[in-house]
Amino acid sequence: MASAKQDHFSARLLRPEKPGDGGLWAFVVLPKAVSAALPRRGRTSVEGTLNGTGFRALLEPDGQKSHWLRIDPALLDAANATVGDVAEFEIRPLAREPEPEVPADLRAALQASPPALATWQATTTLARVDWIHWVVSAKQAKTRAKRIRDACDKLASGEKRVCCFDPSGFYSKALSAPRAAE
Repeated sequence: MASAKQDHFSARLLRPEKPGDGGLWAFVVLPKAVSAALPRRGRTSVEGTLNGTGFRALLEPDGQKSHWLRIDPALLDAANATVGDVAEFEIRPLAREPEPEVPADLRAALQASPPALATWQATTTLARVDWIHWVVSAKQAKTRAKRIRDACDKLASGEKRVCCFDPSGFYSKALSAPRAAE
């Protein structure tokens, strides 16, 4: 069930300079006032509409105290929208954050450590979102592997929250919205 707070805004659909996966996806950076009304600066799940077409998505922090939204080709098509258009959005945070998908490498490491898994299962959904975000935000495979080992060690010792990780990216500058193609 979604919360009643809903924000409406217009934004130009941008194409990422480096789409990475080769797809024709688009993105928007939320206006600061809309982002400020969300329950957290880190990853936040929302539901809403793009040109009247419904969607559910996980907003990513942009490192500037706001959020950005990835718009996949299927949603672009359904909303009859293309890169460069000014689109109409309505968004509202989900009343309850959905359980995050655990990456296979992290899941295997947790299953190999019963004490870590027990603490993982005793944390909140938002804490699990932050642990996953910390792991997947690593830019190199070596760093990701180290973070998984560190996460399991910390969880096994009873730590339920990621220490010293800025989920907004503002202080660490580890997170940002894609750079828009010109």
